[in-house]
Amino acid sequence: MNRTIPVSKNEYIDVVFEDLTHDGAGVAKVEGYPLFIPNGLPGEKAKVKVIKVNKGYGFARLIELYEKSPYRVEIKTNEAHMYGGCQLEHISYEGQLKYKENQVRQVLTRIGKLQDVKVHPILGMDQPWHYRNKAQVPVGEKDGKLISGFFKPRSHEIVDTNESLIQLPEINEAVQVVKEICSELQIPAYQEEIHKGVLRHIMARYGQQTGELMVVIITRTADIPQKNKLVEEIVARLPKIKSIVHNVNSKRTNVILGEKTTVLWGNEFIYDYIGDVKFAISALSFYQVNPVQTKVLYDKALEYAGLTGDENVIDAYCGIGTISLFLAQKARKVFGVEVVPEAIEDAKRNAALNGITNAEFVAGEAEVVIPKWYKEGNTADVLVVDPPRKGCDEALLQTIIEMKPKKVVYVSCNPATLARDLRILEDGGYKTLEVQPVDMFPQTTHVECVSQLVLKEPGAY
Repeated sequence: MNRTIPVSKNEYIDVVFEDLTHDGAGVAKVEGYPLFIPNGLPGEKAKVKVIKVNKGYGFARLIELYEKSPYRVEIKTNEAHMYGGCQLEHISYEGQLKYKENQVRQVLTRIGKLQDVKVHPILGMDQPWHYRNKAQVPVGEKDGKLISGFFKPRSHEIVDTNESLIQLPEINEAVQVVKEICSELQIPAYQEEIHKGVLRHIMARYGQQTGELMVVIITRTADIPQKNKLVEEIVARLPKIKSIVHNVNSKRTNVILGEKTTVLWGNEFIYDYIGDVKFAISALSFYQVNPVQTKVLYDKALEYAGLTGDENVIDAYCGIGTISLFLAQKARKVFGVEVVPEAIEDAKRNAALNGITNAEFVAGEAEVVIPKWYKEGNTADVLVVDPPRKGCDEALLQTIIEMKPKKVVYVSCNPATLARDLRILEDGGYKTLEVQPVDMFPQTTHVECVSQLVLKEPGAY
């Protein structure tokens, strides 16, 4: 029997919000039928307008709040809140942490069927604003002037924004100064619809511990009009500048960076530290955008690894070697695997930069390389995974189960795929002892976790 949908498009109804989705939207139910409504908070009563109806769920827009949550706060800027990734800016930081910790607990129970795993209180920031050390903003034109900022949702219309409250002040300043200089020099913005113009994006990277700044100019064309004057003005107006880089992306694509990169002034790299480990950062390097919380995350991963100096460690999805180099300080040997060859070169460079000789890095897919090592007789006492949002490849999980390292440390940026993979590892002979959520990205819906698993002994658990 087909169930009748209890709401209609364009209908105004009163609701009570019950929960939040993984992307921060409020959830209200009408006769069991869920409506997803941006900006609603659990416990609030509101009038909403239904804007879309599907068979199993619908979407609505918040019209009026009758009762507000104690966690609701006034947002600092509509633009950042709506377009700049600050999906949770309307929630107090205490409320954000509660939401994220609850999200982790829910998915571990619902998806992972893990009832008795200890989930620690989430580790938040003392200062949950101005933490991002990298920005890459699109550039356009309006009324004869350059604009830069965020794309409106589901469009490529740029909202001109002078400041992002989650970027470091040095990053905000660099983007605005470069935009102003390019505007003064009449360097035309890229026009996506006709594939004309020059300036596509401005990128800025900043070493928070070293005070070193990099600017990357991303253009459609191989040449930049008045290039020498552009460089001269950037150097004059940004005292912390150490590197000015030109990246050419001549393709019709949404991908930001192109294949050709040239240093226009200064160094190819800037440097930064996570803890005592120094990293070289190029225009193309992957480097954590919140080094303060990255250290919190990696310290916890190191604690869960429980290294004594005698262990062989495999670091799957090692990137530029960030976790590997932390582990190498306590392990006998660390083997890192990463699919991106450029990241492996960065990892080797960073190992040399820190005088670390007991870390070895190999380019390849973790789900291919690690099974190959296992067949060759190379095993690990501790295996660390830090996969992309899609989680671990099934072949890698099966290899872990067959290899039987005594400990697995799982670093995750997606609680849902973490819960799925923990269930597979549990079914394969592991026990999840504890999970530590870490708030790497305040004001957003993202949450990271570190999980500690141990190989079950016969008859245990």
